[in-house]
Amino acid sequence: MKKWKLTLQVAATYIGTVVGAGFATGKEIVQFFTKYGTAGLIGILISGLFFIWLGSKMMLMANEIKAESYQDLNNHLFGSAIGRVVNLFTIIILFGITSVMLASTGAIAHEQLGLWPQLGMVLTMILAYVSIMKGIEGLMIVNSLVVPMMLTFSIIIMFPYLQHFSFLQVSSVHLITSDLSWALSPFLYIAFNLAMSQAVLVPLGSEIKDKSIIKRGAILGGIGLTFMMVATHLALSNVPYTFQLEIPMSEVIKDVGVWINWLFLIVIFGEIFTTLIGNVFGMARQVKSVLRISEHKAFIIILLLCFTVGQIGYGKLLEVLYPLFGYMGLLFIAMLCVKKVK
Repeated sequence: MKKWKLTLQVAATYIGTVVGAGFATGKEIVQFFTKYGTAGLIGILISGLFFIWLGSKMMLMANEIKAESYQDLNNHLFGSAIGRVVNLFTIIILFGITSVMLASTGAIAHEQLGLWPQLGMVLTMILAYVSIMKGIEGLMIVNSLVVPMMLTFSIIIMFPYLQHFSFLQVSSVHLITSDLSWALSPFLYIAFNLAMSQAVLVPLGSEIKDKSIIKRGAILGGIGLTFMMVATHLALSNVPYTFQLEIPMSEVIKDVGVWINWLFLIVIFGEIFTTLIGNVFGMARQVKSVLRISEHKAFIIILLLCFTVGQIGYGKLLEVLYPLFGYMGLLFIAMLCVKKVK
């Protein structure tokens, strides 16, 4: 029983680490899958298989080499010289995304609750610090609470379309391109998300001693991610011109009722928060090894820096770095595919 509880916590942490604000709003799924119509559903299933295989392999490899942070795994995959460059890019992107995520929690607090944005950010920072003070155990507890809400939301939005099989008639079908760009999309999606997720999955795999728990957790996590992607895709496939909307999911839920809007708000915050604490935890592991400080001090430094950068924005730099990180992500999963685990 204890093994299965830990397995479910690993699965929940995997799901919570991968999904973010872009997933909750539907924008991410539209860009990578739904705009290709029915072919996008095939892309999602391909992504799901790779999430199971490579997520499991990454954690098992981290377990094998006793990796403390993603820095150790990248050095193992690329060698120390190239590994340093990869680690530099990784921490810059992680820092940028975390700053933007923290700023977005302030925007949510202001728009939905009428709070001062900075107050929303500070409250999120306090909650994040309390959560990650307990290390991997804290991350697993938070994700075990948040991920069931995400899955419940996915069931709610998918149910009407399964009843009438309306997902077979894709409203955005006219968007499908004649080339095979849809076939590349799953690999770009996997590359970016797994390269980002290593901040949590590497120390998670290293600290879980039982390899069977890692394997089962990765399988359940991959299935959960696939289910959530399919649910979002089916719902958004029935929204006309979904690719033009900034928050496509708002069109799906606007006529359901006030209660679903509140659940949607909680899910968006939860998906931001789980990814945010995972990023901070992963960066702290690297920062403490470089600066020779305690992990708790590293948490505080990173959160304060993200708060500062969140005030001034990070958009332009991310526009330049994102494509480079995307290519690096493809190289990362290629190396992960070919590198053997005992």
